[in-house]
This record gives sequence, structure tokens and C-alpha cells, in this order.
Amino acid sequence: MSAVLVAAQLALIVLLVATTQPLVTPLANAAAFVLVLAATFVGIAALAANRPGNFNIRPELKPQARLVTDGIYAHLRHPMYLAVLLGLLAALAADPRPWRIGAWLALLAVLLLKATREERLLAQRFAEYPAYAARTRRLLPGLY
Repeated sequence: MSAVLVAAQLALIVLLVATTQPLVTPLANAAAFVLVLAATFVGIAALAANRPGNFNIRPELKPQARLVTDGIYAHLRHPMYLAVLLGLLAALAADPRPWRIGAWLALLAVLLLKATREERLLAQRFAEYPAYAARTRRLLPGLY
């Protein structure tokens, strides 16, 4: 199941990036710029808190994995997924054709499935995970 989720994630990312047409309006340009900045900020904050070697593209945990609950992870359980979604939302803002909106929503569904699988494994490995999950949001601070 994990391999299918990762393959779907990568295919949808490539599809959205490869099919993005040039920005055509100042509003689309501004929206895409803000979204890219937000994605970059969230991604860098996630990497600063969760050092390379601890995270995995697959939802399975590495044998030496540690639970990160500080930095941006004190507010969000899946900031890397949020960074991906924001970055591709920028591509969608630039080129919002209906089928691309569907592709972005499919990516959202794939990442939510990955998050659910990952959270189940984290709860099995780390006794403190349920309490951490109860006080943080999955993807959007204060919302979800």
C-alpha cells in the first residue's frame, strides 16, 4: 500500500509541475508567488526541526526514527505534506484548469492517506504520540 501511495504522490506532483502553463495574470502571479514563499518557509522549518535521516518518503518509520514535537512540529504533525500542497497550489493558481484542480485534490487525498498510515505507525512506536496528536493539527494550524 505504501509503495502505491508514494507512486501516486510522485505521479501527481510530476503531472502538476509538467503541465503548468505560464502565468497569464498579475493576480495569478501574485498568488503563486505568495504560495511558493509559504511552501518554502514551511519546508525549511520542517527540515530545520526534523533532520535528514529521520524522515522517509514512505509512511513507514525508519528503525532509528525519533518523534519530533518541537519547531514547526509543535503546531503541525505533517508540515512537509503541507509544503508540498502549498507548492503545488501555486502551480494550480497559475494554471487552474478543472482537471488540474482534480489532480491537486487527488494529491491531497493521497497525502491524507499517507498521514493516516504514518500516524497509526507513530502511535504504535511512541507512547507519547496520542497526546502529541491531540494537541496539534495535521496540516493547518488551528483548523485541521
